[in-house]
Amino acid sequence: MNEFNEIVESTRKVFDERTKVRDAALVQARQLTRVSALTIRAIHRGDKDEAHGLLNEARQLVLTLQRELADYPDLYHAGYTQDAIKEFAEASLTCALIENRRLPRPEELEIEHATYVNGMAEAIGELRRRCLDILRQGYSVEAERLLNTMDEIYNFLVTLDYPDAITNGLRRQTDLVRGIIERTRADLTLSLREQHLQEALQRFSEKYPGLAE
Repeated sequence: MNEFNEIVESTRKVFDERTKVRDAALVQARQLTRVSALTIRAIHRGDKDEAHGLLNEARQLVLTLQRELADYPDLYHAGYTQDAIKEFAEASLTCALIENRRLPRPEELEIEHATYVNGMAEAIGELRRRCLDILRQGYSVEAERLLNTMDEIYNFLVTLDYPDAITNGLRRQTDLVRGIIERTRADLTLSLREQHLQEALQRFSEKYPGLAE
């Protein structure tokens, strides 16, 4: 019976410790998700200094998660942890893409490749948002650049034809990306046509000022 009591106590001790670590990881993950979202909001507002400051804060949260879960790989690879780190990847890539900088590599961010490419897929939605913000002011070559970037990312993602167990469900994200890009292409085409029409009307007005009145 003494041996049984020892098993009970050791089991409770292990479970108590794992629960404590898990609860702390959940708090860190929620904070990481929030800071990553604030980073994206800042870069859309054009506040690069704030965005980079928040991105650095998010990076530190990722490192904290990795350090505190080093002895608990199952908790580190749990859905809530990797989802939060995916938000960090999305924020990092969104900032780089909007600022037209070199993309950080997964090794530089020190995150899993599967988490990285899923973050890349979700960054497409942020690029569409950026394009629409630009198009409100009229057609722009910057919107064209972003659309071309979206195409390049999709062409890469669609080649990653691996099981979901390897890519963490990337195939579904890639299917969504295709629809986002097509809608953005339609918006960009419409904006370009409107600009051409306005330019044509302006030339007509200048050539026949009397008819324009």
